[in-house]
Amino acid sequence: MSSLIEKAAQRLEQLRQAGVEVAPPEATAVPAPIPATAAAPTALHPPAVKPATVAEPERTSRSVRLDVESLAINGYVTPNAPRAAIADQFRVIKRPLLANATGKGAAPVPNGNLIMVTSAMPGEGKSFTAVNLAMSIAMELDYRVLLVDADVSRPSLRKTLNLAAGPGLLDLLIDNKLQMADVLLRTNVDKLSLLLSGTPHPRATELLASDAMTALIEELGQRYPDRIIIFDSPPLLLTTEARVLASHMGQILMVVHAEKTLRSQVLHALTTIDACPVKLLMLNQARGGDQDAYGYGYGYGFGYGQSVSQAAESNTTVSAAS
Repeated sequence: MSSLIEKAAQRLEQLRQAGVEVAPPEATAVPAPIPATAAAPTALHPPAVKPATVAEPERTSRSVRLDVESLAINGYVTPNAPRAAIADQFRVIKRPLLANATGKGAAPVPNGNLIMVTSAMPGEGKSFTAVNLAMSIAMELDYRVLLVDADVSRPSLRKTLNLAAGPGLLDLLIDNKLQMADVLLRTNVDKLSLLLSGTPHPRATELLASDAMTALIEELGQRYPDRIIIFDSPPLLLTTEARVLASHMGQILMVVHAEKTLRSQVLHALTTIDACPVKLLMLNQARGGDQDAYGYGYGYGFGYGQSVSQAAESNTTVSAAS
């Protein structure tokens, strides 16, 4: 092998001496090694950048202004007239309700902060009572009040308080996208909020007895444990939905129109709410004494935790109308 190389070298030397130009052999190109840290090829379609999540703005309740001067003229409790006769009467009415709601009563009351104001028949003054009770409790230092118009077939709070139409309880039951803040109304009466009946619906009474209403009542009781929630409900003998609503309440205040409501109607209404732990009766427009500043007497009486037979013998019954 070496001799062949020597002969080739000698032959090349001879060619050079003879004047023949011999090009040196070309060097074989060696590819440069790819460094380990070389960047990977750029993708033709870079991955899409996920857009940043935009936080939903916090929803706030709408504010409304109540004409407290007009309410006072029409015989309602208002902060501007704290020593009026009707204000004194509702101070007495609210005391046992507040004691039960805060666990200071004779015995603990489950859902004691859920209070339903109702009557046996229409026209006995339950809505008038519900507004006054809410106003009176709102004047307390330690309590907040939510007044709910649950008489969805014959709502009256919006008209009584002279408020514009808008979404309310029925809308909350139908539309899952709505939140409580979308329908709750804050008022110029400190510590008083409102939930009106909302947009009329052909199946309003059925919605009141629905599972959605049950869930809403439970949410209200748990979400606002420091708030007294007053429901202005339909009359007990007019619809069965009021009885369903009553089954979720801790306390029921039943308004009885003096010298008008039949004794049999009162007793029948009491049987429909027998399962409620606390039932109180209030005698409305009872004449007598000097309580006639508003053109009629306004009295009250209570039947606390009584059975129907006991209530029939107590001072909470009314005389049968002739």
